[in-house]
Amino acid sequence: MFFDGAVNAKCVGIGAILISPTGQHYPATTRLQFFCTNNTAEYEACIMGTNMAIGQDVEELIIMGDSDLIIRQAQGERETRDVKLIPYKQHMEDLSKHFKSVEFRYIPRFHNELADALTTLASMLPYPGNLHIDPLEIQIRERHGYCNTIEVEPNVQPWYHDIKRFLKTKEYPEQANGDQK
Repeated sequence: MFFDGAVNAKCVGIGAILISPTGQHYPATTRLQFFCTNNTAEYEACIMGTNMAIGQDVEELIIMGDSDLIIRQAQGERETRDVKLIPYKQHMEDLSKHFKSVEFRYIPRFHNELADALTTLASMLPYPGNLHIDPLEIQIRERHGYCNTIEVEPNVQPWYHDIKRFLKTKEYPEQANGDQK
């Protein structure tokens, strides 16, 4: 699981991506409507992604983020002194108990690009409160858009041509018995 949080002048956004062993990506992003520091936003993102993993019945989880502070606190390498972060750290410890194994890894920001993009999207886009936007599908194209056009020859038949042909060739049950209408 990758996670990230962003606090900017417009809003606070968080993002997380679960990636299955087969490579299937499950992205999620949320705009937070309450005050957050950068560190609390990172914790919120980590909690959201961890809850997603619990919901998917994941047994072994590797959590990766670019917040050195959050990762080190979760690993127990750094003490949590900030009173705002203590409940977050405790909640992460409680969530971690749902897994057979959980590992926290620090990664540089440039390796966390997708989570960062989701976070930025949530924090920057002006969309109304409870609107649900389906997950994005990211495609890879190897040709320009104008190369994908299909030329169709103009249809010289009127729009009703197929209907007229169908009606002419359809045999009604009454006609099969010799009855005329």
